[in-house]
Amino acid sequence: MTAALFTRGKGRRAATAACAVSLGIVALSACDKPTPLATVTVGSKTVTTEAAKGCYKDDKVVAKSEKKVTACLTAKPEQSLSVSPGEKVRVGVDPKIAESGWLVISEAHGVINGQSKKTYRSLDSDKLFEQTNPQTGQTTTLDSVTIVVVETGKNSGIKGAWPIKLKREV
Repeated sequence: MTAALFTRGKGRRAATAACAVSLGIVALSACDKPTPLATVTVGSKTVTTEAAKGCYKDDKVVAKSEKKVTACLTAKPEQSLSVSPGEKVRVGVDPKIAESGWLVISEAHGVINGQSKKTYRSLDSDKLFEQTNPQTGQTTTLDSVTIVVVETGKNSGIKGAWPIKLKREV
């Protein structure tokens, strides 16, 4: 009698384990593969972010049309950092992004410093928050600015976009 109970218990445990493994596989297959990361550091504060939703597809061009490029470049940032006047903004990217080539785009200035294949770049925060009116030439200081790390490639279009909001401390 004990042998019959013991055998039934083993069967239940095996069935439970098989269900748990199956559920785990289903859950993992539903997850998106993580994107390479972009990191922004200001002083001792650091944020790391993945690409904006729909703006990265494993080393393929995701945005060629003006509409899709605009959508990626204006995606809402999930991360933000406060920046004091005079601080350096340091931008780092995953080596996979650097290998392809990348640049930083600011909503106030457009492309900053051109394309790079290095994994690190340092930017002047005071310049990032300045915006010049093209008609009057007058410069104003913004309270916040969104920068977007953009992975480029050999072809037209972009391979990825990582937006980060910077807030100016007064």
